[in-house]
Amino acid sequence: MYKALTLALSMALIPAFALAGPPPEKKAGIESKDYKWNAQEGEKIEALKLKGDPKAGKEGYEVCGACHLPSGAGRSDGTFPQLAGQHTTVLIKQMADIRAGLRDNPTMYPFAKELTDAQELANVSAYIESLCIPVDHGKYEGPDADKQIAAGKALYEKQCIECHKANGEGVKEKFYPVLAGQHYKYLLRQMTEIRDGHRRNANPDMVKVIKPYTNDQLVAISAYQASLTMPGSMCKAKPAAAKGGKKK
Repeated sequence: MYKALTLALSMALIPAFALAGPPPEKKAGIESKDYKWNAQEGEKIEALKLKGDPKAGKEGYEVCGACHLPSGAGRSDGTFPQLAGQHTTVLIKQMADIRAGLRDNPTMYPFAKELTDAQELANVSAYIESLCIPVDHGKYEGPDADKQIAAGKALYEKQCIECHKANGEGVKEKFYPVLAGQHYKYLLRQMTEIRDGHRRNANPDMVKVIKPYTNDQLVAISAYQASLTMPGSMCKAKPAAAKGGKKK
């Protein structure tokens, strides 16, 4: 009852709460010549050394579920990313970067800052990683979907597969994120922001790869990435209701 009430209140307060409190002081990011993409320091390195407790993290995730949904599925329109199954390393890095002012996300910051310490950061990340990746997510739905996915596949296999792997599983130890199950519109927005220099905590190696991409190429590669699935990590489809059965 208490947890349900907490979640309901969180959802009701999103507009006001998301605007409350001052943003963190911005740290120099990719625009600085001294920028180091994944410098292991401060809260981030402390959280990475800790063993996260998924059971404890479930309670901490409740406030996150207001936007990202209890399943971690996010929103198919790309306003909030799919989180379920993401590597703890990636989750810790991104939340720590937002908390530290290295990644600009004014909507997320008021919620991320509520995590009390490195242990809670590790716990919530462990819980999110334990969730199965929803099979239903936002995909490219244009009339030329097959053409766009084929073009995106060629680009992906040429320049992305080394880091993000064949099924979009990424590499946990190298902080390369899971792409499988992610929403098309979110992927396209992030790829565009990285290319255009607006994602201040971006990996410089990735910026170099996609800097020459046209808008059409970003659409194609995002369409392909959104089509990826990870065997054994996706949520199982619910069994079909028996025909003629009684409704419960």
